[in-house]
Amino acid sequence: MFFNSKVVALLLAIVVGLITTAFLSLVSETPIQALITGGLISFAATYIFTFITFEFLVFKEISRIYEVLNKIRKKNFSFIEEEEDRQHRNPLKRINSEIFTYAIGRQREIEQLRKVEAFRREFLADVSHELKTPVFAAQGFVHTLLDGAIDDKKVRIKFLKRAAKSLDNLDALIHDLLTLSQIELGETKMHFEHFNIIEMASEVLDLFENKVERKGLYIGFDQEYNHPIFVYADAEKIYRVLTNLISNANKYTDEGEIILSFNVSSGGQVTVSVKDTGIGIPPEDLGRVFERFFRVEKSRAKGKRGGTGLGLAIVKHIMEAHYSKVSVISTFGKGSTFSFKLPLSKEEDLYSADDDEFGSEE
Repeated sequence: MFFNSKVVALLLAIVVGLITTAFLSLVSETPIQALITGGLISFAATYIFTFITFEFLVFKEISRIYEVLNKIRKKNFSFIEEEEDRQHRNPLKRINSEIFTYAIGRQREIEQLRKVEAFRREFLADVSHELKTPVFAAQGFVHTLLDGAIDDKKVRIKFLKRAAKSLDNLDALIHDLLTLSQIELGETKMHFEHFNIIEMASEVLDLFENKVERKGLYIGFDQEYNHPIFVYADAEKIYRVLTNLISNANKYTDEGEIILSFNVSSGGQVTVSVKDTGIGIPPEDLGRVFERFFRVEKSRAKGKRGGTGLGLAIVKHIMEAHYSKVSVISTFGKGSTFSFKLPLSKEEDLYSADDDEFGSEE
């Protein structure tokens, strides 16, 4: 850049020095030495003041603005750092701050769009694969029957059962996709109420008892709970959470036990935990287990373990709707523990609920 702070300061200093000398020369009987001294002082003072002003208040900020604009043009946002939002008196600094703010916003938008695009591609690929599997299976069985196998009664019944199972899997997948979509879009209304979570958990355990025992597993509570534990939540959604967690534990546990426990804290919450002695989760996969269609040993899990791959994603979104979250602790090869927290019901709330119920019965 030809015009920098030194050049501008030098030009202004020369002009001011000459003007000062010319003005002093108008005064009669002014010695030449005084004219020279006055001109040099004006020149020096003007140069120093102008140089400092332009160097630190103008050209430095203009250089930073050009640097930021060039990096934005090249789509290089690596220079962005979060800074406290300050009001600058220097208008150039304010402009630079605005550019930084704009660049930060653009960077966040770009990162978000990249994440959304990557998620969209992965989601479409996963949905296509998951839908294709049961559809192709049912299609194959039906076409085999149409090609003549329908005349054999044993083959006909066998293939129809397999086609029906494939269609059941397809129906379960579509149902889970619709459920997940409704929760994410906020179309599913939450109906909070007071209920005994011990009683609900007993019903879920009874639901899985035969299925688990056929595998030679033990399922039950970690201890005997003689007193109810009332919580305030959406009973239907929490039932879905417990069902999904225990189903997931049963799916990945081949021997050992599945234990359901409750830990009441002094902060007015209860921690519900589902612990299994299954295959566990590798450390590198712990952060992804709540993603749609993600499965441990993904290449083999579909045929071996079954399921839609959406159970834990649904659990995550249900707990977020309860302003809570589900966490997991796992040791690969030894088992996993999934847990979540719910608020305990207060005694006055329970009395109020009982009064409402009594009043409605009348």
